[in-house]
Amino acid sequence: MSHRRRKGDGVRSLRPEGYIPAAERDWLLPLYDPVLRVLFHEEEVKRQLLAQANVHPDHRLLDVGCGTGTLVLRVKTECPEAEVVGLDGDPKALAVARRKVAEAGADVTLDEGLAYELPYPDACFDRVFASLVLHHLTGEQKQRSLAEILRVLVPGGTFHLLDFGTPVSLWERLLARIAFRSAEARDNIDGRLAALLREAGFEHVEELARRGTIVGSLWYYRAAKAPDKR
Repeated sequence: MSHRRRKGDGVRSLRPEGYIPAAERDWLLPLYDPVLRVLFHEEEVKRQLLAQANVHPDHRLLDVGCGTGTLVLRVKTECPEAEVVGLDGDPKALAVARRKVAEAGADVTLDEGLAYELPYPDACFDRVFASLVLHHLTGEQKQRSLAEILRVLVPGGTFHLLDFGTPVSLWERLLARIAFRSAEARDNIDGRLAALLREAGFEHVEELARRGTIVGSLWYYRAAKAPDKR
């Protein structure tokens, strides 16, 4: 079992100024998992996300913004032969993830790092996931993150994105006016995620599904890196 900090070993955090942690406030972290379970129906949401990825036993997978490790543990449980890596910029969330991974006895690698500065070589993952991450990032950080995700995918590999998107119901539109007024969330709420994926160089960008929740619309996207034509 490996728990690496690719950069910044020791007490110094990699979090840059303005970084938004998993629970948005450090003091809310103990509530993070219960809130996701209740308000987002996390078990069903992430089961659907993983089902759409068609993971094979020989795959290497990365969860960008893995938070407290719920998805990496699910992946490892459902496909124990796959190599699973989680990355997050929040050392406090990673500490929770490490504890959960240790309790489960799972062979999962957890790294501290940022979505827009992935500490991995080119073309080393078959699948990359990002759930409820992009709406925390500025426009420039989204572009850099998507470019980095494309870089680390193998040719023909796929990226699986779950995040807030265009509000559909009246309740979701009202909520968006209150809860998603930040500049970071505008691309999501304005329905620009698919366009950003295409602009980053992904192919076969698909909106696979939408799930309404009490806190907004969650959209599932799948996008592919072009296969090697050599």
